[in-house]
Amino acid sequence: MLATLMVLAFVPSQYANAEGGAMPDQQPSTQIHVAPDGNDTWSGALPRSNAQRTDGPLATLQAAVEAARRLGAGKPRGLLLQAGNYFLEKPLDLGAEDAGLTIEAAAGTKVTLLGGRRLTGWQRDGDRLWSAALAEVGAGKWDFRMLVVNGRLCKRARLPKEGFFLSLNKWDVPWMSTTGGGWKRKPTPEELTTMQYKPEDLPADLDLRNAELTVYHMWDESVVGVRKRDETTQTLTFANPAGHPPGAFHVNKYVVWNVREGMTEPGQWYLDRTAGKVVYWPLPGEDLTKAEGIAPTMEWLIQLQGTKEKPVRNVTLRGLTLSVTNTPLKAGGFGAGGFAGALTIAHSQDCLVDGCEIVNVGGQGIKEWNSTGLRIERCHAHNTGACGIKCGGGDLVVSDCDIHNVGVTYPSAIALWGGGKEGKGCQFLHNAVHDCPYTAIACGGDNHLIEGNLMYHAMQELHDGAAIYLTFCKRITVRGNFVRDIVDTGGYGASAYYLDEQAEDCLVEGNLSLRVSRPSHNHMAKNNTVRNNVFVADGDLTLTFPKSSDYTLENNVIAAKGKIAFTNPAGIAAFRSNVLFSAKGDYTAEILDNYSKTGDEALKAGESNAFADPVLTEFEDGKVRFAPGSPAVKLGTKQLDVSGAGPRANG
Repeated sequence: MLATLMVLAFVPSQYANAEGGAMPDQQPSTQIHVAPDGNDTWSGALPRSNAQRTDGPLATLQAAVEAARRLGAGKPRGLLLQAGNYFLEKPLDLGAEDAGLTIEAAAGTKVTLLGGRRLTGWQRDGDRLWSAALAEVGAGKWDFRMLVVNGRLCKRARLPKEGFFLSLNKWDVPWMSTTGGGWKRKPTPEELTTMQYKPEDLPADLDLRNAELTVYHMWDESVVGVRKRDETTQTLTFANPAGHPPGAFHVNKYVVWNVREGMTEPGQWYLDRTAGKVVYWPLPGEDLTKAEGIAPTMEWLIQLQGTKEKPVRNVTLRGLTLSVTNTPLKAGGFGAGGFAGALTIAHSQDCLVDGCEIVNVGGQGIKEWNSTGLRIERCHAHNTGACGIKCGGGDLVVSDCDIHNVGVTYPSAIALWGGGKEGKGCQFLHNAVHDCPYTAIACGGDNHLIEGNLMYHAMQELHDGAAIYLTFCKRITVRGNFVRDIVDTGGYGASAYYLDEQAEDCLVEGNLSLRVSRPSHNHMAKNNTVRNNVFVADGDLTLTFPKSSDYTLENNVIAAKGKIAFTNPAGIAAFRSNVLFSAKGDYTAEILDNYSKTGDEALKAGESNAFADPVLTEFEDGKVRFAPGSPAVKLGTKQLDVSGAGPRANG
C-alpha cells in the first residue's frame, strides 16, 4: 500500500494567506498523515481510516519519513500528525535527504513524542512505597535518572532531605581563570575520583550500586556514581571522574541521590539496580494501578544530522511536544553542556522549530551546533534536566520562547545558551527566562543581539553567573531587557548583566534591573559601553570592574536604598552624565590590587555626573518614568520602557 501513496494539496487554513494560498516557503505541497491508531501498511493519504479499514494514516514517524523520502529529496513534503502520544522505538534521525520536510501537529491538537516506555506491574513495596520489576535494570542493561508519572517529572530520592552534606576535602590550588588555563596545577585522577565524608552523614549500609552524588563546585557540578567505600578512611571512590576535585573553590557541598533512605515524601522515586526495580511513593490519591509511569530509553527523540558538505536544509518542526529522554552517568561540564538535546540539530541550514514544547526531559531541550539560519520561535522548554535551549551556530534566531525550570538534575544548566565561540550574527529576542538554578542567558561569539528579554529568579542555586552572561565575544548588543529579583546566594556572586573574560566592544544599553544587588559585573573585559540603563536595588548596590579596562558609563540611573559601590573604578575610562542615588548617602570606590581589596575611597562624581535622587515615579512594570525636574532628564537620560520584554502576543 505504501507504494500507492497519494499526493494531496496541503494548505491548512491557519497557515494560509488572505487570498487562500499557501504562505511562501512555509508549507509542503504534499502531506502524509500519521495517527496513533494508524497502520504502517496503509498509504498515509487519509487523516483517519476509511470505513472498511483498508486505508488511512500511518502509525509511526519512521514509516512516514521513509514514505516522504520516496517522494524525492528536496521537494516540499509534510507529515501531519493527529492527536495522541507517539512512543518512539528509536530516535527519529533526519538527514540531507529530508530537505524540505515539515513535521507538524494537526491544528488544535496535542501531539506528544515520547522517548521512553510505560512501566507496568506495580506492586506494593512496604507500607508506603510501590515498585515495578525491571529485569534489564538488574542485569545492567538499562539505567536511567528521570521518571515521569502522570505527566509529572518526579523528584529523586535525596539525602539529606534539605540542604547539603559537607565533604572533608581541601583543594587549595588557585584557579587561574579560563583564559589562564584553569587550575594552576592539573588535578590528579585520584583527586577527581575520591571524596572524604563525615561518617554520620551516610548510612552504614549505603547501597553503592544505587547511590549517585552531586558534587557542587562554584559555577557547575559533577554527577558521579560510587564504586567503593572505605569506612576506615571515610573515603568514597567515584565510578566516574568529577569535573573538579571535591573542595575546589572552597565549596564542599554534596548530595546523595537514588537510595532508599532518601525516600522521605510522596512523589519521590529511586531506581534499585541491585534488586532490579523502580520504586515510587505515590502522591495522595494517586492509584498506581491506573497511573501512567514512563521511564526513558533514549537520549534524544529527533535528530537533524547533516554534514558540512551536505547539511540538512529547510526542515520545519511545528506544534510538537517532545518528552522523556535520558542522560548517561557523567559530569556534564560547564553549563551541563555535555548532554544531548531531546531535539538535536547539527550541520543544518535554514531550519525552523516553531511552537514546540519540550518538557520532562533528562538532558537538554534543544541542542544545536554547526548550523546556520536556524529559527526557534514560540517554543516552550521547561522541566529539563540540563539546558533549555543550547545553540552554537550562526545567524540564529531564538524568539518569543518561554524557558524555565531547567537544570533539574544538573543545576549548572544555562536556560538559553547561544552563540558559541564560532557563532556570529545571532539574535535572542523577546524570550521569557526564569526560575533557573544558574544563568538565564549566556552568549559567546561575535555580533549578536540580545533584546527584549524578560528574566527573573535566575541564579537560585549556583554562583558566578547572571541573567545575561557574555564571554569570549565581541560586539554584542544587550538592549531593552528587563531583569528582576535575582538573589545573591554567595560564592562568586550573581549579577544582572555580566561581561566576563575577553568580552570586548559590547554595548549594554536601555536595560532595566530591579532588586539585583550587582546589576553590572565586568571581569577581564575591555572597551565596553554601559549606557542609558536603570539599575534599582532595595539594599546595597555594586558595580564591579576587576581586571577590566576602557569602559564607558554614561546616562545611567543607579539607585539604591543602601550604599553604592564601584569596585575597581580604574577600569572606567569615561564616566559621565550618570545619576547615582544612595539613600544612605554612601558612595564608595573599592580599590583593587589584582583581586585583593586594598582600601576604600569616596567615589568621585567625575564628569557631569549627579549624586542626587532621580525622582523615579514608576518602574515596577518596566515603564521607567522621572518626575519633572529630575536630574536624569536634565542630563539627557532617555525615558526607558521595557514593559514589552518577554514573548510578544503575535511574536
